[in-house]
Amino acid sequence: MINILLCGNNKVFDGALSELISITNKTNETIRCYIFTMNLTRLNPNYACITDEQIEFLEQVVKSKKYDNEVIKIDVTELYEREFKECKNETAYCTPYTLLRLLADLVPEIPDKILYLDIDMMADKDISELYNIDVTEYEYAAVKEKYGSKIIRPDYINAGMLLLNMKKIKETGLLEKARNSIRTKKMIFADQDAIYWNTTKKLLLPRKYNEQSKFDREDTVICHFCKRLLILPYPRTENYKQWHVEQIHKVLKCYRFDEDLKEYQELKEKYETNKREKVYG
Repeated sequence: MINILLCGNNKVFDGALSELISITNKTNETIRCYIFTMNLTRLNPNYACITDEQIEFLEQVVKSKKYDNEVIKIDVTELYEREFKECKNETAYCTPYTLLRLLADLVPEIPDKILYLDIDMMADKDISELYNIDVTEYEYAAVKEKYGSKIIRPDYINAGMLLLNMKKIKETGLLEKARNSIRTKKMIFADQDAIYWNTTKKLLLPRKYNEQSKFDREDTVICHFCKRLLILPYPRTENYKQWHVEQIHKVLKCYRFDEDLKEYQELKEKYETNKREKVYG
């Protein structure tokens, strides 16, 4: 059994669908995917929960790969409002949904070991290789952040992939301390900073478990389609996600996930067709 945690609103459906396809296509292990979501329309009308309809479709997809795979929606709106409402980092560099992973120790359903993944990731190999890494003595395992490890601290992490030891985290109070930091200190990278600066003991892993810049490396297990800083021919950023299939091909020159993304496009069209039929009969 591989336990996975994703977070987001109803806008992360494309990411969740493509990511779960890539994961379930490459492992024989049973996947149980928890999705933390919340309604925060008080801040933004687009901040609505991932819908039951979306969850139902995601579960149909993963069960088509293996009958005992699961997708479980957990609405953490009340927890979020209790812990973070109007806090210093509620309007941080990303959406408030990046803070939801910091609530994992407060949700009874979450098991002792779980793999948190950002929504803009794809599995290039069987993630059981990553999940089975022993983190008994650590709060979590992570990969260095491609920019932060050069300009902040050499061991600064990218929090897009966290192999979490929830038992140890509850012992050390890591997430409790991180939540307090979020409430009391304005931080550039909010959730990521809060985790890093409150860590007691972490395990640093090779970049292949969270590849953030090279999209065609042969050893990659998890590929992260995060924002990139480019210098030439002029300074700029690129932020193409895996569901931007045309740009993934033309700009990033990445073709490793073509089978997964073809399946994603077909299933997304099926989902949209089903929605139209329900609306218009």
